[in-house]
Amino acid sequence: MIRAQTETGGVGHISQPLPPVDDQSSVGQTNLLLVDDDEDYSEAAAGELSDHGFFVNVFSDAPPLLAHLDAGLGGDVIVLDWNLPSILGIDLLPVLRRHGVRIPIIILTGMSATNYEVEALDRGAIDFVDKSRGIPILARRAQLIARASRMPVGVPTGDSVHYGSLVLRPRLCRAYWRGQDVGLTVTEFNIVHKLVENAGEHVSYRAIYDCVHHCGFIAGSGEDGYRTNVRSSIKRIRNKFRLIDPEFSEIENFLAFGYCWRNATAA
Repeated sequence: MIRAQTETGGVGHISQPLPPVDDQSSVGQTNLLLVDDDEDYSEAAAGELSDHGFFVNVFSDAPPLLAHLDAGLGGDVIVLDWNLPSILGIDLLPVLRRHGVRIPIIILTGMSATNYEVEALDRGAIDFVDKSRGIPILARRAQLIARASRMPVGVPTGDSVHYGSLVLRPRLCRAYWRGQDVGLTVTEFNIVHKLVENAGEHVSYRAIYDCVHHCGFIAGSGEDGYRTNVRSSIKRIRNKFRLIDPEFSEIENFLAFGYCWRNATAA
C-alpha cells in the first residue's frame, strides 16, 4: 500500500499502482505528488492515476507537502490544486521556486477562465489542467512532463528538430535552448513549433492562435480579441527563454500582423 500523508500528519491508503502503461516503462515509474484538500476527489484521482502507472503521494495542504520535500523525498511532478486550506496553490508556486524546488508543477483547478491559466503560468506552473477535462488528460500531461524532466540536460534524444541554438522534441512537447529545457507548456510549445516551422517568415496572430485552438475560434473581447491572448502567450514564452538567455531575441514582432522566429542564418 502507498502511505499518503495528510494535513494532520496522519496517513491514508491508496491502492498499489498497476504496471506502467504505454511506453512509460522506458523511463521508470512516475512519482506524482497530488496536493488537494478535497478528500473524495483525491481518493478517486489517486486511484485512477495509479491505474495509469503512477506512484501517488497525496497531501491535503501545503505544510505536509513542504515537510515531504524538506525531508528530501522529492517526486517527479507536483499536481497542485488552486485552493488549499492554508494558502492558495497559486501563491505556493513562487514560494516553492524561491526555496529551490525545481520539480515541474501542474496547477489543477475547476476554474477554467483564461485569466486563471495566465496567472498560473506567469507564477511558474509548467501546465494548467481544468479538473473537468478528466484524469486521463491529467495523466497524459503528467507523463509527458515527467519524461522530459528526466532527460539529461543538453542531450535530447529521439526524434528532434534542431534550429540554431534551439532543439524541439515534438513527441514530448519539450523545447531546449542552449542545452536547457525551457519549461514550455504544451500550448507554448505548439506556438514555438509553429514559428520555427515558418522561421524567417511572419506568422499572423490568427495563425498562431489557431495552432492551439480550433480554426475560427474567437477569444477575448471583440472580433480580434484573440490578439490579446497571443500577445500574453508570446510574452510568457520570451520570459522563459530569457531566464536561460537574457539576450534572447529570436521572436520578432511585426506590428499589427504577428510574430516571426528569426532566421537562424541571419546575424
